[in-house]
Amino acid sequence: VTYSVDASTGKLSKVGSQDAGGTSTCYLTLDKGSENLLVVNYWNATIGVFGLDKDSGLVGNSRSIFDPNEGRGMKVSHAKHVNHSENDPNAQKERQSDPHSHAVILDPFFGQIAYVPDLGMDLIRQFRFNPQSGKLEAAGFCRSGPESKSALGPRYIEFHPTLPYAYVVNELSSEVSVFAFDRDAAEDMLSSSDVSTAAPTLRLVQTVRTIPDAWPSDMNTCGRIAVHNSGHFVLVSNRGHNSITVFRVAHELGHQGQLSLAHLQHTRGATPRHFQFDSSGQWLISANQDSDKISVFRFNIATGTMEWTGNEYHVPSPNFVCCLRPQMRMSAHSQPASSNGGDVEAMRSASPRLRFMHEIMRRKLHRSLPPNEVRGDAVMECEGGAWINALISLG
Repeated sequence: VTYSVDASTGKLSKVGSQDAGGTSTCYLTLDKGSENLLVVNYWNATIGVFGLDKDSGLVGNSRSIFDPNEGRGMKVSHAKHVNHSENDPNAQKERQSDPHSHAVILDPFFGQIAYVPDLGMDLIRQFRFNPQSGKLEAAGFCRSGPESKSALGPRYIEFHPTLPYAYVVNELSSEVSVFAFDRDAAEDMLSSSDVSTAAPTLRLVQTVRTIPDAWPSDMNTCGRIAVHNSGHFVLVSNRGHNSITVFRVAHELGHQGQLSLAHLQHTRGATPRHFQFDSSGQWLISANQDSDKISVFRFNIATGTMEWTGNEYHVPSPNFVCCLRPQMRMSAHSQPASSNGGDVEAMRSASPRLRFMHEIMRRKLHRSLPPNEVRGDAVMECEGGAWINALISLG
């Protein structure tokens, strides 16, 4: 379903809808040009690509569909199945009797390799994606964890913001697998005339457990995985243990991208299906699905520790959290830069933190707009989450 947003009121207006080509659509990804929408359907495992109208955002017809089950019927019906909170051997057997695509992302380097965790088959499927034609070509796969283990259940995959590593959360085994991105294999695959025999572009380098060893694996399933925007931490939610595990990311050569435990925090509620950081990366909100509440934690960006703030709010069965920052607004002014001398002097006498944030904003604007063209009001965030209108002059 596509909605337009009124920028002044926030009102949503339905633009249109499109059949997703499957059952239980669970993940959407836009390509870099926002010209295609990649979709996965959990129950019948299909992966689709749909064209997008860049002006209206309307989702067009299917441009490509991949069915890992090759048209065969599913052994388990979406209308009658085991409770996914259960994780005993019988539940695992049922959940892994069919393919189940759970997410789709594009590589951050080329934007032309799609990765799809298959929870049912313990695989990360890879595809060559053509943004011009919208075509997906199956290009092999890799296991989502060690060959010696079964019932892994890969749920999501996230890339590090600066390092060539990806992190896969295995829902059923309560583990995170760390993969190195093989750029040479990726370039070979993208330039190949036949990708059906392409080598994996992800190489397993580490697997770590998300819950204490003493906690039974059949009493937990993992939920969300996220890489902190600083690149220093990877976080995973545990449904059953009711916690968020924080891992520190190594940056030194020889161990780059690998994880070590930094902190384990109870979420003050049951079944943390999702969590999200605010734009500063210093506040984390946990969606505790089975206790009908969201909880707020302070996140230490130096140590990775979480601290309960005492703030919680009743929300019936929360499944997802999205944090939005008020839109930055700027209005051009015609007066010369010298007329802002008083404001600049006031900024110089401001607190060190505010001067620091002013400098960050000044540099960001300087990089993105031509010199002498940015003079006006910009919204900035300062202590306590308050907002201040600061006059910024670049010249």
